[in-house]
Amino acid sequence: MDAGVTSTVKLRTVSLALILGIVACAALSLAAQKKAAVAPGPVVFAQDKGKFTVKLGGQTVGHEEFEIAPSGGGWLAKGTAEIKPPEGGASKVSGSLTLQGDGAPISYDWSAQAEKTNGAHILFANGVARITLEMQGARPFQQDLTFNSPLIAVLDNNLYHQYAVLARIYDWSKRGVQTFPVIIPQELTPGSITVQSTGSASADGKTYEGLKVTTSDLEILLLLDGNHRLMRLEVPDAKVSVIRE
Repeated sequence: MDAGVTSTVKLRTVSLALILGIVACAALSLAAQKKAAVAPGPVVFAQDKGKFTVKLGGQTVGHEEFEIAPSGGGWLAKGTAEIKPPEGGASKVSGSLTLQGDGAPISYDWSAQAEKTNGAHILFANGVARITLEMQGARPFQQDLTFNSPLIAVLDNNLYHQYAVLARIYDWSKRGVQTFPVIIPQELTPGSITVQSTGSASADGKTYEGLKVTTSDLEILLLLDGNHRLMRLEVPDAKVSVIRE
């Protein structure tokens, strides 16, 4: 794989046909964390905590609890989702994303519980994502993915609060179409996405601020309140809705 790939990829993060459980968490040294950190920039985040209901074709198939809050000198976005698709194959996935105040990722840990429990640790520094993987019953494995920017969007399978992070990274003062490198950690997939403000949008009789996320395969509509908190996520082609309770 050319780790510097910037071509748009299909984000299966919005699909419930998931391939969960690739890897297991690895330890991160304090020295490595300090190396990954850079001089603080403007803070784009605000504290948020809540719960999402995940629907497929109008039927509830899961829930996610999340929190975005200051942590040390940066921010921590964490969430846990439990998904029970109609065809079976229930799963539980948790993610913990440490960020600089400007939205650049520092480290990411995830774990998934389905038939097996797996996880991974990713350290971000200077546009490189260093991934430490460990599949259950297999030897640990490391892989580096290189990006053209340190401001990498992390959008993992079934962790929808990470779209709330994306809505904060988007530069609202400039608006327009903005492109971000992206990584889907559970699939080790790099690529790029475009994000664009759509102005006023409505759903269920309520008015929101719209933000469209586009890949070559999908359009994802984020519906935000006046403080740019994620209230709903809609993927019409996949018949997926994620609604804040």
